[in-house]
Amino acid sequence: MKVVRANGLEIAYESLGEGPPLVLVHGAAEDARIWRPQLAGLADAFAVVAWDEPGAGHSSDLPEGFGLADYADCLAALIEALALGPAHVAGLSWGGTVVLELYRHHPELVATLILVDTYAGWKGSLPQEEVQARVTGVRRMLAAPAEEFDPTLPGLFAGDPPAEFVPLLEQIAGDVRPRTLEMQLLEMAEADQRDLLPRIHVPTLLIWGEQDVRSPLRVAFQLEQAIPDTELVVIPDCGHVSNLEQPERFNEAVREFCRGHSRLTCAV
Repeated sequence: MKVVRANGLEIAYESLGEGPPLVLVHGAAEDARIWRPQLAGLADAFAVVAWDEPGAGHSSDLPEGFGLADYADCLAALIEALALGPAHVAGLSWGGTVVLELYRHHPELVATLILVDTYAGWKGSLPQEEVQARVTGVRRMLAAPAEEFDPTLPGLFAGDPPAEFVPLLEQIAGDVRPRTLEMQLLEMAEADQRDLLPRIHVPTLLIWGEQDVRSPLRVAFQLEQAIPDTELVVIPDCGHVSNLEQPERFNEAVREFCRGHSRLTCAV
């Protein structure tokens, strides 16, 4: 892992490859390791960078009062520190909400958006009763004794997790910081980015698992209808963490989209 200082925090990241920059933003209860199939599979064509968000992996703990805009500002600081912008920027689940907020505050750093099994915030994409059920579930999870704490959210895969990634998923889960999970999921519950969607003026790729139950396809259709220049790729036999469950199909979708828009990025 490499580290840059951003807004007073240490931000860790992995990087591999050369070419048009591709920045990968992980979901809740994850870190940069969730992108290993993309770092390995796309570095032949892109300069791939995957961060540990503040409060995750090797990055600093979250300061008090840290919010969604602060995540976006730290991501912007990382992109600027590495001279990556404008870049292809991809976000998975919670990471997609962070990426949308990056575009809100720092659109000049974004050449294209890749939104993966994500939301315009839970409040902006899910029925109110579903949001409340998730908040209740998070609070129940966080109230468990430390030895019983399990940050694995339900419904991540269409079936069992791919066997080759089970040890990786266990390692990532073992390193989750409960305070980070609490802050980001409660932040997600209040986030509503629907106002931003019609004002996105960069090409946008939506990648969705056909059997995603956490962010169902209807959410993808909402985004597709609201964002002006949008392409939707649905991966069959796949759930919420599509980059791990079907990495070859996922990588091909990203590769084709980014190559089609590579003139918009700066080579590094």
